[in-house]
Amino acid sequence: MMNGSTRSLRGGLRVAVLALLWGSTFLWIELALRGLSPLQVTFARCALGALVLVVACRVAGHRLPRGVAVWRHIAVAAFFCNALPFALFSLGQQSVGSGLAGVLNATTPLWSLALGLALGSERGLRPVRLTGLLLGFAGTVLIFAPWRTTGAAGWGALAIIGAAASYAVAFTYMGRTLVRRGTPTLSLSAAQLVAASGLTAVAVPFGGLDSIDPGPTVVVAAVVLGVLCTAITFHLTYRIINDEGATSAAVVGYLLPVVSVLLGAVVLGEEIGVRVVLGMAVVLVGVGMTRRQGPSGVTGEEELSEPAADGAVGSSSRATVRRGQTAPRSTETEKGAAVLIAPVNSSPSL
Repeated sequence: MMNGSTRSLRGGLRVAVLALLWGSTFLWIELALRGLSPLQVTFARCALGALVLVVACRVAGHRLPRGVAVWRHIAVAAFFCNALPFALFSLGQQSVGSGLAGVLNATTPLWSLALGLALGSERGLRPVRLTGLLLGFAGTVLIFAPWRTTGAAGWGALAIIGAAASYAVAFTYMGRTLVRRGTPTLSLSAAQLVAASGLTAVAVPFGGLDSIDPGPTVVVAAVVLGVLCTAITFHLTYRIINDEGATSAAVVGYLLPVVSVLLGAVVLGEEIGVRVVLGMAVVLVGVGMTRRQGPSGVTGEEELSEPAADGAVGSSSRATVRRGQTAPRSTETEKGAAVLIAPVNSSPSL
C-alpha cells in the first residue's frame, strides 16, 4: 500500500508526463506534415491509437461496448472529439506554428463555458468567471492580431480555434451520453478511436490520397503521434482523474501551451513574439478565473461524484451537497471534469 508521499510523487510524475505528451502533440503533427497530408496524419493517428487501445483492452480483459445506441453516441463523440479536431489541427498547422497551435488549443475551456451558457447548463455565473471568459477571448484576439497584416489571423488559426471549439462540443455531448454509465474507460477510449478511424477512412479518398514521403522523421512522428500522444494520453488522462481527481488533471491544461511553445522554439526554431506571449498569458489567466469556485466550496443543489475506481466512469456512489454545505475536498464536480480536459488533445473518453 502506497503512503501519501509516494502517491503524491506518482501523481506528479503522471501530470508531468501527460503535459509533455500533450504539449508535444503539435510538434509531432508539424513533423508528420512534412511527408503526409493532413487527412493522412489524422487517419494514421486515429488508427494507431485505436490499435494500441484495442490490444490494451484485450490484455486487461475488457470488451468493447455493445449495443446500437451506445455506438451511435460513440460515433458522434468520435467525430467531434477525434476525427474533426485532429483533421483541423493538421490543416491549421500547415500555416500555423506548433507553439501557437498549442496556445490556441488552450482556449477550449472558454468554449466549454460559453457552450454551457448557451445551453443553460451554466446558471448563476459568478462575475469572476464571466470576467475570465471575456478575458480569455480578449487574449485570443490579441494572439490573432486582426489589426496587423502580419498577425496570426487566417484560415490556419481559425481551423485550430474550430478544433478547440469542437472539443467543447464533444465534452458536453459525452458528459450527457457516455460517462457515468459504468463502462470501463479503456473500453470507451478504444471504441471511440475505432469509430474515429472509420470516420476518417471514409474521408481519405476525398483528400488523403496524395503521394507520401515516408522518411524516417515522418514515420517516427506518425508513430509517436498515434501511440504516445493519442492512445497513451487517453489512458493517462483517465487514470489521473480516477486516482488524483479533476483538479490535478486540470494542471496539465496550464502546462500544455508552455510545453508546446518551448518545443516549437527549441526543436523547430519557431519565433514567438511578445504579443503572442502576452496573449497566451491573458488566455491562461482567463481560463484560471473561469475555474474559480465560491469561497465556501460548491453550494446549491449540485450533485458531486467521487472519482471512479478501476477505470470505470461513474461507477462510484454519488453524494448530494445541499445549499450551505461545503463539498468534501476529495470530490470533484462533473462540470469541472468536463472543462479540465479541454486544453488537451483528448477528452473524457480519451
